[in-house]
Amino acid sequence: MGLKGKLISAMDIKSDGDVFHEIFRDKPHHVSGMSPDHVQNCDLHDGEWGKVGSIICWNYTHDGKKEVAKDIIEAIDEEKKLVTFKIIEGDLMQLYKTFVVTVHVDTSGEDNLVTWTVEYEKLSEDVPHPHTFMDLLLKITKDIETHHISNPN
Repeated sequence: MGLKGKLISAMDIKSDGDVFHEIFRDKPHHVSGMSPDHVQNCDLHDGEWGKVGSIICWNYTHDGKKEVAKDIIEAIDEEKKLVTFKIIEGDLMQLYKTFVVTVHVDTSGEDNLVTWTVEYEKLSEDVPHPHTFMDLLLKITKDIETHHISNPN
């Protein structure tokens, strides 16, 4: 087995795909209000919201434990509605040499598909693949969708 891996999961959402993209591009600090069981806080550490190179610090609950991740916004593609975050510090870096999360929203009429990609390199063979982290991202996606369906404005 190799140490490098990639997980991809996609989920249809009923809420507006453009709004979903905007949240992760410009307003990730709003996620804690939409998914408080999973994300407790998101702070801008350096730079500006929605700008490549900005550094964001997340406080979240993963596998029942409070964890922290500091990431840098590595890429924003407006045409593809894609944002890439590279984790640079925090709990995940105790298990993984590299950890990159990309969220992509594909909008087609009323259909909106959110695709999460996690690319990683484990520090050793003993480290699990980050399936539970992907599950967390999908739970957050569902929470954001539910929030926007019940609060469309």
